[in-house]
Amino acid sequence: MSKLDGNERWKSKMLLTEHAEQYDRKQAAGTGKNLTMEERIMIRDYILLPHMEKMIQKSISDIENSSNVMKRLYLAAGHKVLTTIAEDYYRLRSELKKRNIRVVTEEQEDMVIYHKCYYRGYEERFGMTRDVMRSEIGIRLTKYTTELIARLKAKV
Repeated sequence: MSKLDGNERWKSKMLLTEHAEQYDRKQAAGTGKNLTMEERIMIRDYILLPHMEKMIQKSISDIENSSNVMKRLYLAAGHKVLTTIAEDYYRLRSELKKRNIRVVTEEQEDMVIYHKCYYRGYEERFGMTRDVMRSEIGIRLTKYTTELIARLKAKV
């Protein structure tokens, strides 16, 4: 039996407001144990962009070997989208490096591709199914082509 047993003051736990504020600031700054939603999206995009780049490269090579009348236009659009993807990947890589987040491909089980994320002294396993990757890539490619079309319309 300790000296505090029987002392009614120690039955409830107290938290000083300074400690609560400090905890809130730490969570808002993203220095907590968990990744923020923004960082998770950055990691997802960091994983998807190389796959998108390969897809666009393959489409460009297919167009180069075709006898399509609009071949030059499609190639120019493909190269512009490829350049935009490369710029986004570079920007994302530098932002992850600044936040001290490292992503390493781990393994592929069934239809899920796993990556290890190292951040702020912690490690987390990040997995995505092929279906999710396919749909996210479709959404991102639609965004890139929409931006390209908007730029072309603005110049006309």
